[in-house]
Amino acid sequence: MSFLKSAPLLFALLFVAPALADETKWRHGDTLFGELKHGADFTHYPHANPDAPRGGHLKRASFGGFDSFNPFVVRGRTPSGLSYFGGLLYDGLFEQSLDQPSAAYGLVADKFRKADDSSWAVYHINEKARWHDGKPITPEDVIWSMEAMRTNYPLWKDYFKNVKSVESTGNNEVTFTFTQKGNRELPHIIGDLPILPKHWWEGVDADGNKRDISKPTTEPPLGSGPYRIGKYDLGKYITWDRVKDYWAKDIPVRKGRYNYDSIRYTYFLDESAMWEAFKKGGLSDYKVEGRENRWKKEYDFPAVKRGDVITQTFRTTRSQLYTGFYFNTRKDKFKNPKVREAITLMFDFETLNKNLFFNLYKRTDSFFEGGELESSTVPNGRELEILEAYHDQLPADLFTKPFTLPDYTKRSSTRKYQRRAIKLLKEASLKFNDKRQLTTANGKPFTIEFITADPNAERKTNAFIESLKRIGITASLRILDTSQYKNRLDNFDFDITSTLTAQSLSPGNEQREYWSSAAADRPGTRNFSGIKEPMIDELVEKIILAPDRQELLHLTHALDRILKWRYYAIPQWHNPEIWFAKWKHIQVPEPQPGYSGIDSLSFWIDTKIEAELRK
Repeated sequence: MSFLKSAPLLFALLFVAPALADETKWRHGDTLFGELKHGADFTHYPHANPDAPRGGHLKRASFGGFDSFNPFVVRGRTPSGLSYFGGLLYDGLFEQSLDQPSAAYGLVADKFRKADDSSWAVYHINEKARWHDGKPITPEDVIWSMEAMRTNYPLWKDYFKNVKSVESTGNNEVTFTFTQKGNRELPHIIGDLPILPKHWWEGVDADGNKRDISKPTTEPPLGSGPYRIGKYDLGKYITWDRVKDYWAKDIPVRKGRYNYDSIRYTYFLDESAMWEAFKKGGLSDYKVEGRENRWKKEYDFPAVKRGDVITQTFRTTRSQLYTGFYFNTRKDKFKNPKVREAITLMFDFETLNKNLFFNLYKRTDSFFEGGELESSTVPNGRELEILEAYHDQLPADLFTKPFTLPDYTKRSSTRKYQRRAIKLLKEASLKFNDKRQLTTANGKPFTIEFITADPNAERKTNAFIESLKRIGITASLRILDTSQYKNRLDNFDFDITSTLTAQSLSPGNEQREYWSSAAADRPGTRNFSGIKEPMIDELVEKIILAPDRQELLHLTHALDRILKWRYYAIPQWHNPEIWFAKWKHIQVPEPQPGYSGIDSLSFWIDTKIEAELRK
């Protein structure tokens, strides 16, 4: 826009008219780069079968438990099927596409328009949109939902930080005005907002108590989505019942999907028990396998041999999940990057992959793994120009050497990395006592407690713990139940935790919650490492305001490179395939969407086969 202001008047007028015309144009969908895959005549996803039979009762197994039906606060554990994006219960304004990155189509809102400079957006509420009690979804619900989300949940607070106002502007329209121009992603992600029923949350429960969106609740809330909460026993099971008169059943992003009459999640406290439940059938109808040993060796049980259980593999074109050991740099012992690098050097992925994982995994080496967002080789061109602004704050090697992780394929690697690690620890002014234990600045032994809720974590962590002994560090692993783990993670009460983060192919406003100083000490955010660096804050804001795709790529490469060279986390591995197994009554339309890999809500149940299996 500044370019137009400095141009001759005639030149400016030639461009103003098209811009205004575009701003008045209603859109059925939106994409942050490229063209929308589906036009205004979009009726259903290509992978979804609009004639799929409806019926049957899907059974799923879940780990842990739940104690609340409010996913929009940090406290409490919500059940499977419910999330801070709405899940099965709540619909959002728009819905992110299953078959194209950074694209979205209408749901509660059937269309939207936005300013050419991204300073505002208007969403039009579909007049057919209804709550499960039959009342219409209104602009007032949207306004109330935005305020509730930003007040109570860290993700939404950062996501919608630059929303200045939300107003009902007539004709079932809601206008969002922003505090800045040029935030190309913000008009788009407004569509992610799950809409809550203001009249229900401001009402009272059966006992006359006023409801409170800021607190956990065990009262099943009113929703607008394809399912409502049916029978349940807190922490043990929950049944989701399909809404037969669901208002959006013929909306393009819904048609041919959500075909089960009910979905029941049964909870287990032991992962082995979940596996046995799947093998037996009746409590778990399909499974995405996460254990390589099981996938390789244990899918030979009787139901597989009979053909009652079928295995498949799928691939996805989206970014890979980043799983890593995150250092808590809020603790003094992890503040020095040299200490974090030394510990990173002692993690031997190659031996784990060979001895335990059948060489099925790939080493992750980027926070934006998979695709054009990840940094590689050495910085050059525009990325180098961006990084030069922070030259004095970064290690010299960042500019001249590719970032590499330790490679233990050679037998001599162990001693080599041990020597390098000890050298780094000494450069960080740490010392060894007469028992060859590494000590902290106050002379106490340097200890590390790993925390996780993964019951299988010993397999991947114990070897790392043994390796750390060689540099004088005493480490231990604590496996917590899901409630304890969530509480400690939300409050950053850990030394190192093994967890994961997911990135889209168009990073933007959510990066504040991952890396910003403002998120570092706010409970419940995903800035697990407690990063507080002005240069990273600055890069995040530049990413959010990137004027085009090319600049976004350069800025993301720079951010990724800095995060790697600062050693905030030890990357683990990813699986390029999705390992999937199902009982044969579960029908999967093919091909499944390549971007998301699997859309389990496009499946349906062959009730005749289901009945035969249950005999």
